[in-house]
Amino acid sequence: MPQKIDQDFLSLPLRTLADAALARARELGAEHADFRLERIRTQNLSLRDAQLQGSTDGEDTGFAVRVVHEGTWGFAASVVLTPEEAARVAERAVEVARVAAGMNAERIELAPEPVHGDVTWVSAYDLDPFTVPTADKVERLADWSRRLLAGTGVAHVGATLRQVKEQKFYADSHGTVTTQQRVRLNPDVEAYGTDPGSGRFDSMRVLAPPVGRGYEYLTDPAWDARLAELPDLLTEKLKAPSVESGSYDLVIDPSNLWLTIHESIGHATELDRALGYEANYAGTSFATPDKLNTLRYGSEHMHVTGDRTVEHGLATVGYDDEGVAGQSWDIVKDGILVGYQLDRRIARSFGYDRSNGCAFADSPSHIPVQRMANVSLQPAANGPSTEELIAGVERGIYVVGDRSWSIDMQRYNFQFTGQRFYRIEHGRLAGQVRDVAYQATTTDFWGSMEAVGGPQTWVLGGAFNCGKAQPGQVAPVSHGCPSALFRGVRILNTTQESGR
Repeated sequence: MPQKIDQDFLSLPLRTLADAALARARELGAEHADFRLERIRTQNLSLRDAQLQGSTDGEDTGFAVRVVHEGTWGFAASVVLTPEEAARVAERAVEVARVAAGMNAERIELAPEPVHGDVTWVSAYDLDPFTVPTADKVERLADWSRRLLAGTGVAHVGATLRQVKEQKFYADSHGTVTTQQRVRLNPDVEAYGTDPGSGRFDSMRVLAPPVGRGYEYLTDPAWDARLAELPDLLTEKLKAPSVESGSYDLVIDPSNLWLTIHESIGHATELDRALGYEANYAGTSFATPDKLNTLRYGSEHMHVTGDRTVEHGLATVGYDDEGVAGQSWDIVKDGILVGYQLDRRIARSFGYDRSNGCAFADSPSHIPVQRMANVSLQPAANGPSTEELIAGVERGIYVVGDRSWSIDMQRYNFQFTGQRFYRIEHGRLAGQVRDVAYQATTTDFWGSMEAVGGPQTWVLGGAFNCGKAQPGQVAPVSHGCPSALFRGVRILNTTQESGR
C-alpha cells in the first residue's frame, strides 16, 4: 500500500509560513518568489567486527525564501517557524537581491512551468526505516558481520548503514504547491584479510547499491548469497596474480559501470557546467553546447537518459526544488549528444522551453542548484546476457564493483579501478587478477562500446554523496546500466604505476 506523508510534518505551519513569505515578497516587488520548508532526518550506524562503533541521529528543520527581484537572485533562510519570521526572511531575501544587483552581469529569468496546485508525492517504499528500533538494525549488521568473521581468511569486517528521510513543502508566487516525502538507504559491508604468504592486505565489499527504498531492502533474502560468497572472493583476490598492462577487451558489470557513467556522462552533461558557470568545484565540461546534436559521444549502441521518475532512484522526485515535475529525456541517442540536465534559470538562458527538473538543495539553509538526475545507460531490448558478452571475448577482463576513480576537470581523461577483476580467456572466466585500472578518454571509451546487455542485466547503482557547488552541497543520485562490452581499452597495473 502506498505510504503517506507523516502527519507530524503536515502539522507544521507550512501554508501559514508560505503565505506570509510570499505575500511580503510580492509587496516588495519580487517578480518571482518561492518558499521551501524542509525536515531532513538522518541516522548513521557503524560497526567494526560486529561491535557498534558509532550511532548518530540528526534532524535539520527550517525554511528558505528565494526571490528574483529586478532580475537578480535573493535568498535567505531561518529555523524560526513563525509567520513574522517568514515575512522577515522574505524581506531579507529581497534586500540581498538589491545589494547583489550592482554585481549582477545578466538578468535572471526562469523558464516557464505549468502550475501544479496542491500536489503530494511519496517515494516507493514499504517500511520506514525510522520506525524500526535502532537495536534491531544494529543486530542485523552485527549478524552479517559475524557470518563473515566466521569465513576463512576474513580478519576484520566493517558494516555501516546510512538512512535518510527527506520531507519538503514548496510553494511559489505563481500557485504551485507541492508536499513530498522520500526515504533512502545505504547499507555497506566490507571484509578485510591478509594473505600469510605474501603479507598482502586487501578487502572485498558487497555489491548491493544504495537505494530509494525502505527497510525491506535489508530483509531481502539476496543478502544471504551476497554475504556467503564474500570470504572466498576475498581469499581468491589476495592470492590473485598481478595484471599485465596492455590493451584488453572489457566486459564491465553494472556494479562498476554506474560510476563511469556518473563521472564521464552525468557531470559532463550538466548544462551549467558545460556553459562554464560551474568551474570551481570539479571543473567544467568538454561537452560544450556548440557540440549539441553533433558530438559523437560514443558508439551507436549508446542510449543515455536523464530520469527523475525511475522507481527507487536516489534522484527520483515528484517535483524538484523549483516546482518542476519529474521527467525523463534523452541525453545521448545513438551515440550522439542530444540533451542536457537543466534547472529553470539555465533552461531559459539557453533557449529551452522548459526545465527538465534538475534543481535541488541538500538542506533548508542552501539555495537550490542544478543537480544530477538519474543518468542511465539503456539496455538493448533483446540484448545478450553477461555470460554471452563474456563468450564473445578472446582475451579480456571482466570488471566487477566500484572502487577508486580519477577524472580531469573537463570530464574527459579518466581512469577507474574496481572491487574485483577476472581474466577472460577464449570466452570464459579464468580466475581473478589484481592491480587493475582502465584508462581512456570519455569519447574513446564510449566509442569502443560494441554491445550492451539486455534488460536482464540492468541494475540501478548510485551514491548518496555527489558533491557540487560552493558552499558545497551533496546530492543522492542513481545510475542504471546493463553489462557492456568494450573493445581495446588500455589497462594499467596500479602497483607498477605507483612505483612499488
